[in-house]
Amino acid sequence: MGEVKVGHKSVLLSPSPHLSRRLNTQRVARYTMLLATTMSVIVTVGIVASLFPTAVRTMITIGTQIIGISWAPLFEPPEYGILPLFTGTIFIVAIAMLVAVPVGLAAAIFLSDYATFNLRRVVKPILEILAGIPTVVLGLFGLYVVNPLYVEKYWPIGEPLAYSALGAGFVTGILIVPIIASVADDALSAVPRAMREAAYALGATRREVASKVVFNAGLSGVVAALILAFARAFGETTIALMVAGSYPKFTANPGDPMMSLSAFIGFAGIGDAEVGSNAYNTIFLIGAILFLITLIFNIVGNRIIAKYREAYE
Repeated sequence: MGEVKVGHKSVLLSPSPHLSRRLNTQRVARYTMLLATTMSVIVTVGIVASLFPTAVRTMITIGTQIIGISWAPLFEPPEYGILPLFTGTIFIVAIAMLVAVPVGLAAAIFLSDYATFNLRRVVKPILEILAGIPTVVLGLFGLYVVNPLYVEKYWPIGEPLAYSALGAGFVTGILIVPIIASVADDALSAVPRAMREAAYALGATRREVASKVVFNAGLSGVVAALILAFARAFGETTIALMVAGSYPKFTANPGDPMMSLSAFIGFAGIGDAEVGSNAYNTIFLIGAILFLITLIFNIVGNRIIAKYREAYE
């Protein structure tokens, strides 16, 4: 709003009703986004404030016991060696990534550079529906199909039982395939068409265009898909608890029952541990460890994404 002189008179200018509505809408949208951002920060701070004081006190109480190979904080006498939980988590996540990365990336490349428009229109929603399957359903599939019909019959090391980290890793890999395929496909499809056409004009084949031009150009998005899938697998609770079991065994054989970090939280959180006891407080300790590990991987991943995005630009 301002004043303009017309002759000897000053005319007061004001926005039209349409412009006023647009300005008000923009103002509401700006404050709404600011509120959402502030709420995200507050929730994160609240999680840290609720986890870390108890986790630090528990860590001080446990001391060097945490570097051990026996984890039984809910029993008497309690044991706080966290290495079995780490090995269980590492095995499950590693197997899941070995299953999901090649399948998910192959699906993403196929959808972005090989599939016809009609085929893509059918397959892409199916992938997204697969991502929405409840994890308890996948857990039942692993418990009653994967473990008894495949792991117990064909795993050659040891004597596989009803629970196994191998089955949990395989089913978790199925869970994160749609995440990798969908996010990576969006990144590869966003590569400008001109880059593909220039490569074809130079005599490149479709495979060379997809693997050497499009994939490299969309590498930052692919890395983001892998980080998202890793975080999803790392924090998966239901499948790990149902398929890998609740026995924190320190072993190098993925055919054995194991327990992951997140599965312990699910197992202990519904138990009868006395509130305020060391056994109860270990839930906060494991939660803080999960938070820190996920945070570190996200920071490293974001730096990798920024590096490749700058190289592309």
